[in-house]
Amino acid sequence: MPRFALLLACALPASLVGPPSQARQAEAPPACTAPAELPAPLTGWAAPGTMKAAANAKGSATARLIPGRAMQLKLLPTPKIAYPLRPEKPGGSVSFGGLASFTVAEEGMWRVALSSGAWIDVVKDGVAWPSVAHGRGPDCSGIRKMVDYRLTPGTYMLQVSANGTDASTLLVARLP
Repeated sequence: MPRFALLLACALPASLVGPPSQARQAEAPPACTAPAELPAPLTGWAAPGTMKAAANAKGSATARLIPGRAMQLKLLPTPKIAYPLRPEKPGGSVSFGGLASFTVAEEGMWRVALSSGAWIDVVKDGVAWPSVAHGRGPDCSGIRKMVDYRLTPGTYMLQVSANGTDASTLLVARLP
């Protein structure tokens, strides 16, 4: 395909370019007729509460997530946030983010589920904990992204960054 035709095809809506390819059809989410049935650790996703994200580490102590309970976190413009650790993907001046905390009572695998593609860091004692797995939520669940961590008991800070809107639903849950 000539370069001009390729550029034009990329700029036009898919409906004007032609039928979708099999690859694009495979990526399209299914039409949802009912909410997905969620596995036990994620059942709290169905009824989220609402909470304002903190703008700094001190404020994160009052923005507490309860494991197993989803919260729609109202986020702040990125320039108003003092992240304790620079996020790997901090976002730009028009993105949103914030801080919250949660307590782990039992060592094991923990999952952070999000309704958006925001970047997250789980921080304890000034160190970002490495993730051990990434994935998408179940189709028709509203969970866009899931990130797993192996955590030990203690209080953690969740840094949310590079979100495209001023809110994201989050759930922190221990996996069996």
